[in-house]
Amino acid sequence: MTKRALIIVDVQNDFCEGGSLAVASGAAVAGRISDLVENRRGDFDEIVATADWHIDPGDHWSDEPDYVDSWPVHCRAGSHGAEFHRHLLRALDHVSEVFRKGQFGPGYSGFEGTAASDDSTPLADWLHARDITDVDVVGIATDHCVRATALDAQKAGFTTSVFTDFTAAVHPENTDDLVVELGAAGVHVA
Repeated sequence: MTKRALIIVDVQNDFCEGGSLAVASGAAVAGRISDLVENRRGDFDEIVATADWHIDPGDHWSDEPDYVDSWPVHCRAGSHGAEFHRHLLRALDHVSEVFRKGQFGPGYSGFEGTAASDDSTPLADWLHARDITDVDVVGIATDHCVRATALDAQKAGFTTSVFTDFTAAVHPENTDDLVVELGAAGVHVA
């Protein structure tokens, strides 16, 4: 029997307009994800969210970022920038668990995160415990954390899809290459 989860990746203030590492159309994506959840809630057995939650991520933060391996300070644990964007609030009412990642490293994939409720249960274990077979991935940024989360979901044995209409990319011009990469890994891109 198929059981499906929606994974909402990093729709946080610092990744939306006005944030320290803003992605164009991040706020609009937050609103579209809320609409998706409200209109299609019955399609998902579980809805979870991931969040960058940096305490001391080492070289991931830099005063002179290269925007490949290092980035400006963002999503500092407990800060306004680490909070979910206000346009996502309607969706958050349906989120069963939040998985925080990147406390002491980059933490691109949601599968590196642990449940905020107990700070120990990994995302894959949480999903497997609920007999989830399929995951749909949305959020920010398509070419970084969404990509890493989708690839790790596929590796963890989930049938994985990315809904690109509900993502925002740092480099939208590279989306075609990303679709090829994800497809080659077995991830469905819609």
